[in-house]
Amino acid sequence: MHKRLSPLLRLGIVCSLGGCGTGMDSESESQTAGQTSVGSASDSTTQASASASTSATATSTASGAATEGESVGTSAGSSTSASSESATSAETTTDGTGTTTGGATATTGGDTTTGTSTGDTTGVGTSGSSGGTDSDTGVMPCGMGGGDLEFSYIWISNTGQSTLTKLNTVTMVEEGRYITRPDQAGSPSRTSVNLSGDVVVANRSGGLTKFYARHEDCEESNGIDGLQTSSGANDILPWANEECRAWYTAISTTSNRPVAWTSGVQDPNTCAWVDQKVWTSTTTLGQAGSMKVLRLNGDTGAIEVTVDLPAVSIGSWGAYGGAVDGENNFWLSTHGSATPPSVTRVRYDTLEVNTWPVPQGLAPYGMTVDAEGRAWVAGYAGGVARFTPESESWDVVPGVTGLGLQADGEGRVWVGSYPNQGVTGIDVDSLAVLTMIPIAASVTKGVSIDFYGKVWVVDMASSAYRVDPESKQIDVYSGLTSAYTYSDMTGWGLKNVIPQ
Repeated sequence: MHKRLSPLLRLGIVCSLGGCGTGMDSESESQTAGQTSVGSASDSTTQASASASTSATATSTASGAATEGESVGTSAGSSTSASSESATSAETTTDGTGTTTGGATATTGGDTTTGTSTGDTTGVGTSGSSGGTDSDTGVMPCGMGGGDLEFSYIWISNTGQSTLTKLNTVTMVEEGRYITRPDQAGSPSRTSVNLSGDVVVANRSGGLTKFYARHEDCEESNGIDGLQTSSGANDILPWANEECRAWYTAISTTSNRPVAWTSGVQDPNTCAWVDQKVWTSTTTLGQAGSMKVLRLNGDTGAIEVTVDLPAVSIGSWGAYGGAVDGENNFWLSTHGSATPPSVTRVRYDTLEVNTWPVPQGLAPYGMTVDAEGRAWVAGYAGGVARFTPESESWDVVPGVTGLGLQADGEGRVWVGSYPNQGVTGIDVDSLAVLTMIPIAASVTKGVSIDFYGKVWVVDMASSAYRVDPESKQIDVYSGLTSAYTYSDMTGWGLKNVIPQ
């Protein structure tokens, strides 16, 4: 069974990562799921090589269609999204064969430019202790953190502008916009937020960039008096002037898409998260066998580990979606154009690689991992699929197709519906389709959950939609520029998989 968070625990998480507020009540809107199981994919293959080596406005609305940039592709057959408020899931299960590879050797390298932090942070959204020191030990208890009541951000790439937006999820005010690569030609897309609140953005043209969320962590370094950092959409500083950029690591590749932070370890004395790492994947497009997984030092941006994935089909775009599980293992999915499309897990400790093909007919796009460690893939054709690593088996929700997706704290996965525009809620255990909330978006691309339980949907134009899954109210921020992100944009995805 899914481990749903108690109201008190959810409140603690909100206080830690975004302030104190109410979370979501569970809803049981409908429905029964008729499940079909896709047996076990127990033949896992093992591959063994790894090289060492603007100004904008926010409005409310209640409920679109359009064109897409990076094509989702086509597929034989078609599927339709669940209709609003009343769907049933017939879950199908398929057999599959997987691949497993042995360990890899770690290396250091990478062209990295680094900024310096003025101090460690005490957890996402926190700037101090949550309750003073323990009267017996004198040690400050970390608990779930506390402090900043308004610290909750979603980080969205403005791909055509090569910038990154820092949007407050409570006020819906854009508080910063940053260039993501020195040449301003990075084509940024996926973002990932760590348990300290900081973000890393992957430039699809190559290179990762980390930004601090808190101004107190930024360092004056450009010779101009006072902290120089962006204050909003119309205040984009030149690369050399921006002082809330922590580091940039240049990566020579033609496709740098998935990115995901590890949790790191919380220091019990300071409550700071330390030893945080960043997973990413690169591919030389058009060159079979060129996919790699990299792991970087989260403080410096130095590349510490490189793992080659020569047996994974790259398709048109190489590695496409990525997330970590509760053991900090890296999961990545390929685009539906791969032959076959697949998901791959790289273990954190041993660097062992396992690859499993997705169910036949599924064309993967986005991916996420739920609180039980199950990998989810949204297909732009063929349904939405859940993979259980212990049994190596797939379960499929047919009739629901989409792009980005993420699990919330109430036992639901939310999928950005495609080709119908909206967001669809699926029960993570029964696979019942609970609801479909229409959204008047260009393309409902990325999905993230904030720390108040709101579902965020980012389109491919100028808008981010904040959806209340209970009342169905939709608030819109309309100041983005060629938006294109579907990943853990808030940090909730990472927090959700870490054992409580």
